[in-house]
Amino acid sequence: MRIAAALVACICISLAGARAADPEDPTKDTFDRGVALYDAGKYEEAYKVFRSIEDENVSAMHNVAWMRRKGQGTKKDLEGAAEMYKRAAMAGDPLSQADLGEMLLKGEVVDATPGAAAQWLTLAAAAHHPVAEFELGELYETGNGVEKDLAIARELYRDAAARGVPGAKERLAALPTAPPQTTNAAPARKP
Repeated sequence: MRIAAALVACICISLAGARAADPEDPTKDTFDRGVALYDAGKYEEAYKVFRSIEDENVSAMHNVAWMRRKGQGTKKDLEGAAEMYKRAAMAGDPLSQADLGEMLLKGEVVDATPGAAAQWLTLAAAAHHPVAEFELGELYETGNGVEKDLAIARELYRDAAARGVPGAKERLAALPTAPPQTTNAAPARKP
């Protein structure tokens, strides 16, 4: 449940238009109108606005996917949400990469696997998406969908904890301590 709360915070940031936007973006006013409608609870109208610019605005793509996933302003459509997330993820949107990875991780769509989730979470984590770092850390900790690697899990949890992801500090503290680093130097020769 703690991860869900962090994800809600991420979507609120997206829907509030907090992502950096090109001031010359011709869809900015339309996107902002969609955000205002969403914030006012007018989900059907907001969904229509975001749909009208989804081919031109990656944030609108993400919002369409989110609304399909949650059934806000449109019928709940997990497969449609995943497809829209994938479009935005392929356009480089870390939030969509993280959300698609989470859907695959939770088995919300057909053919979902931890390995497929790990691919999208890796892209989002590389962009320092905090929840993706945490979820990918869990995969590396358990070896689910990726080769088990506690050093990578430790690094991901450390980054997620630094960004305030609930539970990341605790998971980091629960990992076994790292073994001392050894060198591959040849043993000293006796004279």
